[in-house]
Amino acid sequence: MPLDTTTFHVPEHLDFGVEFETTKMRDKKYVINADTGQYLGIVGTGFKCASHGDFYRGVLDTVTEELTSHEVADANAKWSTARDGAWAMLDITLPNMKTTIETEKHSTEIGNRIISLHGIDGSCSNQVYFGAIDFFCRNGTITGDYDKVRKKNTSNFSMESFIYELTKARTDFYEQAAKMQVWAETSLKYVDVSSLLESMITSKRKAEKMYSLYMHEASQRGHNKWALYSAFTNYATYADERNGFNLRNTGNDTQAISMWSREQEVSKWVSDSKFIELEAA
Repeated sequence: MPLDTTTFHVPEHLDFGVEFETTKMRDKKYVINADTGQYLGIVGTGFKCASHGDFYRGVLDTVTEELTSHEVADANAKWSTARDGAWAMLDITLPNMKTTIETEKHSTEIGNRIISLHGIDGSCSNQVYFGAIDFFCRNGTITGDYDKVRKKNTSNFSMESFIYELTKARTDFYEQAAKMQVWAETSLKYVDVSSLLESMITSKRKAEKMYSLYMHEASQRGHNKWALYSAFTNYATYADERNGFNLRNTGNDTQAISMWSREQEVSKWVSDSKFIELEAA
């Protein structure tokens, strides 16, 4: 069963051709939106890339071919862009690939995610990540060990490797969900969470704000490791008065990149030995 073409198509503003033009510098060339003529960046003369449209149509075709019709049914896509459209991210949520996480005072469902990044100005390589989204609060983050995720996605991308990772994603998601359930059962009632955050987060002010966010999550989910993780994912999902982690308005069209960087921060925190060792708390 193919994805709904009314929802799953490359947006018109991203579906443009890419052209190059030499610069006055010997080893550099411009990247140009072939439809509008807008100059989007400067790259090395050896730089090559597919257009967003060609890349993402390949990703979407692969998803529909490798997953079951039930798994892709009811899926939805969120597109984010930056750098005048030179950087793009596709975030697919698969609500039919879900499981329940339960704490002593709260229950929520989490669903599987596929996150794909593509850049035509050298700002990022072709990358695909897998993650989870909490349907209770719409928090989302990438999953897996930070170092493994980082290394896996800095190597050259190929559809063959994506197919391999996609076939593993189903098992990996449910394994990660089982780990999250353990977090939900790991009490932090006797843990100094404030000091823990200050030891994990370099900015004291950010650590203090994260502690306030944790206390809010704990009021709903209980004082457990899952609530702490939910505070992290809230930070990676919102940047406004809802959590106090507003983004600075630099006027440089980089908000989507900044939010993606937050997801990578969360992945790093969750892979921190201090967070991992809370299993025995």
